[in-house]
Amino acid sequence: MGKGKGEHSLKQQCLPVQGSFPRGRATCFAVLVFTLLVFSPQGFSENLVLGNFSAGDLAGWNPKIFKGETSYTLVSDGDRRVLKAHSRATASGLYKEVSLNPRKVPVLRWSWKIAGTIPNGNEKTKEGDDYAARVYLVFPRTLFWKTKAINYIWANTLPKGEALPNAFTANAMMVAVESGDENAGRWVTEERNVYEDYRRLFGEEPPEIGAVALMTDTDNTGGEATAYYGDITLGGHTSP
Repeated sequence: MGKGKGEHSLKQQCLPVQGSFPRGRATCFAVLVFTLLVFSPQGFSENLVLGNFSAGDLAGWNPKIFKGETSYTLVSDGDRRVLKAHSRATASGLYKEVSLNPRKVPVLRWSWKIAGTIPNGNEKTKEGDDYAARVYLVFPRTLFWKTKAINYIWANTLPKGEALPNAFTANAMMVAVESGDENAGRWVTEERNVYEDYRRLFGEEPPEIGAVALMTDTDNTGGEATAYYGDITLGGHTSP
């Protein structure tokens, strides 16, 4: 299925929409917000394990296919159980619906590893909008066009620590928590204060978190990427 400009932007913000892929951005956001507001599960107070991949558990994680299908499989990497993603000119992800207050569970933690970044990847262009690995959160609003997303990316060229709007939509901010190939082939553990990041990036108080997602995609560049994801958690405290 081909993708127009609107569909590319939806890839950044509307991953957690089940069923067939809507053509219009407004339609996608409407379905997204309706799904999250009506069918979201009960919220949690702290230390929630969102991705329990080390236990071989994918319960609650659902696929969303945009162009082709990235392969997601539970594998052993040394002495640990992890989720492996492999993309070859494809764009699909996994998402999990939640209903969480970022003030109570502000700290997102995860670990990941990539084989390498994408040679033609470029965070500033639509043609280069691919990532070997990303973990992101969706913040739905009743007014669907106000839905926001924070993408924590293993950047191709964007320097570590920098952030910028997605090439297709300013409602999705891309945050480079790793960048380049210096740490490729190594497991890296990340920790982000989502509440503080949202306020800094969007200049407002965040609504509830409606979904967590991960994606390895290479559809825009036509390239190939392999990544590994460890457990993903949300907690109430930063590490000492």
